[in-house]
Amino acid sequence: MAGAVRLEPVNEGNLEPLLSVAAAEAEPDDVMPPVDAPAGWSTARRDAFREFHRAHFAGFAGPTGTQMYAILAGGEVVGMVRMARCDEPGTVETGMWLGRSARGQGLGAAALRELLNLAAAAGMQTVVARTTPDNAGAISVLRKCGAKLREDGGTVRAQICLDAALPAV
Repeated sequence: MAGAVRLEPVNEGNLEPLLSVAAAEAEPDDVMPPVDAPAGWSTARRDAFREFHRAHFAGFAGPTGTQMYAILAGGEVVGMVRMARCDEPGTVETGMWLGRSARGQGLGAAALRELLNLAAAAGMQTVVARTTPDNAGAISVLRKCGAKLREDGGTVRAQICLDAALPAV
């Protein structure tokens, strides 16, 4: 299934399937900012998930300057990837999550490649990301997509130059 992904802007049509995957296959803190709510996927956390994603519906043109995409594999929502404008011109930051059942199949790298193509089409030159040194999955995806990685104070910082050809899968 590696490479068989499609990105679709997060909207009302795919928000509930995205929430369903998040609630069934991810921890709240892995897929949304922390909120003051009971632990787990409480009603308050589910509402906050919806509100968080709706705040980004306007994409780059909106107040958050962030475009979020549902990751679809085989026509099913399996996760989310985003790109957010940075202060540095021509640069966006990315972040991604996949439901547990979608991990380890090459879908993360395929989704990031699609996002890199969208970033380049939007006139971006650089995509950056941050993760933790123990997030082997994220580090692997970033490496597969040609990121230059450096560890800095307990954070791994990644940079992908869109002017260079992406490595083959």
